[in-house]
Amino acid sequence: MPTYRYKAYNAGGGSVAGVVDAESERQALQQLKSQGLMPREVHEEGVTEGVSASFSFQRGISAADLALFTRRLATLVASSVPLFEAMGSLHEQEAGGKLKQVLARVRDRIAEGASLSRAFAADPRIFGESYVSMVAAGEASGALDVVLERLADFLEEQEQVRGRVTSALAYPILMILVGGGVMLFLLTTVIPKIVVIFEDSKAALPLITIALIKLSHFLRGWWWIPAGLAIASIPLYRKAMLRDDLRLKRDTLLLKLPVAGGMLQRLILSRFARVLGLLLSSGVPIIRALEITSEVLVNRAYRGFLREVMEEVAQGGSLSGSLRRSPLFPPLLVHLAGVGEKSGELEAMLLKAGIAYEREFNTGLTRLMGLMEPLLVLAMGVAVGTVVMAVLLPIFEMNQLIK
Repeated sequence: MPTYRYKAYNAGGGSVAGVVDAESERQALQQLKSQGLMPREVHEEGVTEGVSASFSFQRGISAADLALFTRRLATLVASSVPLFEAMGSLHEQEAGGKLKQVLARVRDRIAEGASLSRAFAADPRIFGESYVSMVAAGEASGALDVVLERLADFLEEQEQVRGRVTSALAYPILMILVGGGVMLFLLTTVIPKIVVIFEDSKAALPLITIALIKLSHFLRGWWWIPAGLAIASIPLYRKAMLRDDLRLKRDTLLLKLPVAGGMLQRLILSRFARVLGLLLSSGVPIIRALEITSEVLVNRAYRGFLREVMEEVAQGGSLSGSLRRSPLFPPLLVHLAGVGEKSGELEAMLLKAGIAYEREFNTGLTRLMGLMEPLLVLAMGVAVGTVVMAVLLPIFEMNQLIK
């Protein structure tokens, strides 16, 4: 009989893990349900998972599709449509693809008596712990439609941020590829044909021309060295990033980069404040909300510090007091958290902080792209101009000798 390894929530909201013997994954889920556990991850022991088990709002399908599904579900729930009927309607509405398969499984679990959060939790590749926790809190509070609307809003806003970043990076990447292609063509095709003229003349060449010729010879005869290094660097980097200490060093270094580091920090702070505020406003306990938020953040420097914050808050400390100890959290966020704790509106203040940092990030991104575009054009012009100068200088010198 196969053995399934699981991670689940108990009745008190705590996280538990273990193994269970069952004929199938569905039977394993039923056994966990009979024990009063809410599974969030179940897989057969010995079978490699194809997706990382880290927390996420979305896996396997696009955030846009998940947001649309969540909003449609919220509309049906607000209209008092039973969950089974709502899920069946959404399943029929889907044209096909992975989401349709997932909705069929969710509908079947609801038909077996599972709650909506438990039905979602059985598909951790699609519905992350943050998503499931908020749905569970919405069910417990009787405000499931409101929580689903908030989730849909958050997913749509995150997709908009991702779209802005992608659009902003498209032009620089295209310019770098085109510029690199032009330089490679000049060095490997054009320059070797012109060099023959200089070699026949046996005249002394300028240093810049000699350097260009040597670089051209290297690329034509030893091109496989940089190509091999570039190809090998990808698996080596992935292997190195499996080590937590190296990932922590990389994430810390990224935060210290000029300009880009500050923008990255604003993006992380926006996600931290908005996710934590969203979880708290949905009724998730603060310790659990901090745990989920720490895993949602991809930066290891923030993750490590938030674990310390969780311990202090669990011992009776305040959130703002704990955040104040680290330079990772600026005074504005700490101050808003403190005001929220005193007024009893912590989640509202965190959401305001998240919106403020997202606006700062968007403004900084617009300014950076506005500055980067002319700089890239200038850099491309300088590179091509250097090649032209290296070719023309010897020609001018030869003309002087002829005169």
